[in-house]
Amino acid sequence: MAQALRLLDGSDEIVLDVDVDDEVTLAAGDLSSGLGWTLKPEGLCRDDVCVPVRDRSLVEARAGRVSLAGVAAALDRPLVIDLASGLAAIGPSRASRRQALSGGPLPEMTLPTVDGEPVDLASLHGKKVVVTAFATWCGCRDDLPGWQELQDELGDDVIVIPVALDEDPEEVRPFADKIRMPVLVDREHLMSDRLGLSNVPATVWIDERGHVARPPTVAFGTDTWTDFHGVRSAPHFDAIRAWVQSGEIPEARPNQAAPDDLTDDEESARLWFRIAAHLRRQNKVEEAKDRFARATELAPLDFTVARAAMPLTDRDPFGPDFLTLYDRWQSAGAPFHGLHPDT
Repeated sequence: MAQALRLLDGSDEIVLDVDVDDEVTLAAGDLSSGLGWTLKPEGLCRDDVCVPVRDRSLVEARAGRVSLAGVAAALDRPLVIDLASGLAAIGPSRASRRQALSGGPLPEMTLPTVDGEPVDLASLHGKKVVVTAFATWCGCRDDLPGWQELQDELGDDVIVIPVALDEDPEEVRPFADKIRMPVLVDREHLMSDRLGLSNVPATVWIDERGHVARPPTVAFGTDTWTDFHGVRSAPHFDAIRAWVQSGEIPEARPNQAAPDDLTDDEESARLWFRIAAHLRRQNKVEEAKDRFARATELAPLDFTVARAAMPLTDRDPFGPDFLTLYDRWQSAGAPFHGLHPDT
């Protein structure tokens, strides 16, 4: 059965003509025109890059057609297909994320400011950069003045860039008011996908080469909510000062486990969240709520999924639902994909 399928790939939306039988397939020519990859004897190729395909039967569904799931698997990218909504979502390369978290280059991310001006994070070479992820559904939304003070103190020696994991820039605007730093809005949660963020606030240090100098670390910009979460802002600020002034990067302490990668369920949860957000933008509210619920079931302790979904499903992210989530998260040992707070 033929069907049009909209594939959500980061900020891009690609329309594919697919056949739905035992699996979802597309014409080999559409693979090239839609996704930019061509199946050749040496593997899946795009420009000068070829990814070997060890078992071509996983990609080649039948003559002239390829399996969408097989292509995603060969490229090591997670995929969710939601035929009922005519949508699919594909995540970023797992290898790219793992490389970044091991000190490799920051994956490509171009995000708009609150005013819609694009900023390419991966191109800020030549300067040390501190990216601080926050959200309006988190108390860390009140931390921007503290980060602005640090930026003013350190001047041209570092660039501090707040990134909001939010759906609506207008929700972010009141907190960005009077902030002179560029405040970016990550509507598609590209940062949580590409760096494995599972909660905010989180900072990532980027060195002058554009490589990740320090992976996501829990860090607040003020002590506004310290009585609640118990984390002071000063230790991390002092660590940033030392890095900027001498290049010193603190060694991970015993309470700072090395970042582990996202699980399959966590990857799928992010893709279901993206599909849900897309449906919500189309005013398909009930369908969106169903997909947000699927995402939360897959990653119930991931705040970028479970708590981020609350304001998008008419629930208070600071109310009883959040307190229940917070208690469950604390009981589970406060899991976080990254380093725990500096102390």
